[in-house]
Amino acid sequence: MGGTKKKSMTQADKAQSAQDSGQNEGGAKKPEKKTAKEARLAQQQAKQQALIMPKMDEKQLLKTLSPLKAITVYGASRALGLNAAIAAQALRNLESKNVLRRVGGYSGHYIYAPVAALGGGGSGTQGQTAASSSSSQ
Repeated sequence: MGGTKKKSMTQADKAQSAQDSGQNEGGAKKPEKKTAKEARLAQQQAKQQALIMPKMDEKQLLKTLSPLKAITVYGASRALGLNAAIAAQALRNLESKNVLRRVGGYSGHYIYAPVAALGGGGSGTQGQTAASSSSSQ
């Protein structure tokens, strides 16, 4: 019923000449379709990469996360380019290895801090206390 509108004579001539020049060049329109397919494929691969745990060790993850003001699940997901669920899994993994420590938050919205930034678990303050007590005697 609807259909496309009939083109004017000049528009039809332009379309015909463009189509003829495209056929003479060996089909210039086909590579454009391939690039669109490649773009979609790249986009799908990027989405799939967001669902895969990064192949980084603890030092590399910590180096990526340390510039963040507050290390949260969503901040880590943005910094690492991951899905939030995978970023949460990575943070829990780092916490279990005593690289990060939970310092605040509640109900799944936790804030983490590197253990080294917190004084290495308190061993540094004990060494200072022992040194000050021995110098006072």
